[in-house]
Amino acid sequence: MSVSMIDSAIFRDFFGTEDMRSIFSDKGVLGSYCRVEGALAIVQGRLGLIPQEAADAIAAAAKYENLDLDAIREQTQIVGYPILPLVRAIGKACPDRLGEFTHWGATTQDIMDSGLALQLKAAFDIIQAELDKLAASLAKLAVKHRDSVMAGRTHLQHALPVTFGYKAGVWLSAVDRHRERLVQLRPRVELGQFAGAAGTLASLGDDGLAVSDALMVELGLVRPSMPWHVARDGVAEAVNFLGLVSGTLSKIATDIMLLMATETGEAFEPFVPGRGGSSTMPQKRNPISCELILGAGKVIRQHSVVVMDAMAADFERATGPWHAEWIAVPEAFVLSAGVLAQANFMIAGLQVQPERMRRNLDMTGGLIVSEAVMMGLAPALGRNTAHDVVYDACMMANEQGLSLLEALKKSPEIAGKLPDAELESLCDPVNYLGQAREMLDRFLVERE
Repeated sequence: MSVSMIDSAIFRDFFGTEDMRSIFSDKGVLGSYCRVEGALAIVQGRLGLIPQEAADAIAAAAKYENLDLDAIREQTQIVGYPILPLVRAIGKACPDRLGEFTHWGATTQDIMDSGLALQLKAAFDIIQAELDKLAASLAKLAVKHRDSVMAGRTHLQHALPVTFGYKAGVWLSAVDRHRERLVQLRPRVELGQFAGAAGTLASLGDDGLAVSDALMVELGLVRPSMPWHVARDGVAEAVNFLGLVSGTLSKIATDIMLLMATETGEAFEPFVPGRGGSSTMPQKRNPISCELILGAGKVIRQHSVVVMDAMAADFERATGPWHAEWIAVPEAFVLSAGVLAQANFMIAGLQVQPERMRRNLDMTGGLIVSEAVMMGLAPALGRNTAHDVVYDACMMANEQGLSLLEALKKSPEIAGKLPDAELESLCDPVNYLGQAREMLDRFLVERE
């Protein structure tokens, strides 16, 4: 029985993906702990710290399939942590008491943190692939609609003309920065942990560092400069990165949601029969992916706060803050996989409507290019005077239902200042795109 959206039989594929859920499932979590225990035995056998026979037996026994999940759960309820029950289960699966050498010199958090690092590594592989896919789709969208002119909007009002390719390029630039951040942060986050009870490796004497270094190589994790039992910046950075990604996806979803509004109608999520329908209004085509991205994104960013707060650990082992990570990290990653999957579905099949964009661009009768007219008149009238004259013309156009060009031609202050052909050119939105297209072209070339 589920009480969470991320593993609900009904809603889970809205808010996550099977690949990411498997990493943070009970099997994924306990399997990562088993992998650490097995690797620890392997390197300790190699270094001669435990009998090779024991190392081989432990490595063979440290498998999820050898665990009794009910027994692990019952004993964890008593102990408070799953590692002691896990160690007992591995030892029980070894012949001739060879399992007594399991967990040699380790502490619970060594196993759980190294297991988490393995999970983060696998999870970031998924996130990276999804971001790469999204970037590719956005780049195609930007190229295809380089010249699709539309109204740029500020404060929900028509501002100046832009192109949809330019808009997609802005989205893409943010996604590219996240891809760069991910490459940079992974070495700081995918840290293994093996330091013993208080972080000093005391139980292994002079062999502790050798075991720790060999274990990191065996697991394919980064060797930490110092123990991070209570230095949780890596975990916090990982989840805050997800918060940043969710913020960008929420911005994209907000734009598309507004573009889908009936009054706007400039872009739509992919059409699937029945998707976004209403139980009572047959005409509805609701922005389902946008809604899911926006809803889940808020929760991801709340988890960013949780892991930041969990950094306030006491002394050499946290009393409570660490446990907050157990909740926040899996949920943040599963939700992030979900919003990226929704974004990829939406962008890959986005239905852009250039004709509707042009129609909306013209709905104010040229008022959207009032700045162009002002700048065109400024050499003759002065910038401030030109501003006031064009402002008056805009008011006239609104009050009398005229186009901007018609209002300008009625203005005595403007008469004779510019040829009619030049005035008409200034009033065409297509002629006032600034360097939006050149900016996009340069960006696309630089990212190749």
